[in-house]
Amino acid sequence: MTDAVGPETFRLAGAPRRSRSRALGTVLLGLTVTGVFIGGLWAWIAPPIHAVVAITHTGERVHDYLGNESQHFFDAPCLMLGLLSLVAIVTAVLVWQWREHRGPGMVIGLAIGMVTGAAAAAAVGAALVRLRYGALNFDAIPLSADHKLAYVIQAPPVFFAQSPLQVMATIVWPAAIAALVYALIAAGSARDDLGALPAADQPPNALSVEPEASVS
Repeated sequence: MTDAVGPETFRLAGAPRRSRSRALGTVLLGLTVTGVFIGGLWAWIAPPIHAVVAITHTGERVHDYLGNESQHFFDAPCLMLGLLSLVAIVTAVLVWQWREHRGPGMVIGLAIGMVTGAAAAAAVGAALVRLRYGALNFDAIPLSADHKLAYVIQAPPVFFAQSPLQVMATIVWPAAIAALVYALIAAGSARDDLGALPAADQPPNALSVEPEASVS
């Protein structure tokens, strides 16, 4: 004799296999590790800035950037934002595939994870270019009467500026992109539960209702 499948049994069968807190922790850890990788990738491909330091005839020390090298002060931070935005879009789509954990809680976890990932990317990227190119101080470049000209390389910047507002905007930007993409996908869902439990619309023991035959 088989037991009847009731609503309780059906809900247990559709319950998430992983707890919500564990799922959020997985997203947070995964994005932090990804941020470290992005920081290393950025440090490898970000263009350095070539400059020249010279002593004028009046004995004044001056410096200038070669050609269009000063544009890298804008290109390098844009490259970081582009990489983080790409991670935000891909991650939002991948997290949406985790059906049983769809909802506001996952959006919060995704946003926090993107913030930590962006912070890790910025920190790792800044540290690696500092190790690679060193800290440039134009006033400390050794010049003399015999050597009045020196070519130097400056590390690419992670942020557009060092003000707290600029730094915060870079860190929060990918979180906003991820939340926006997730919200756009959720807006296309026709169900209130965002399809978290696909079988919940109709329990296994539900009876189908046939339309009544018309009486002629």
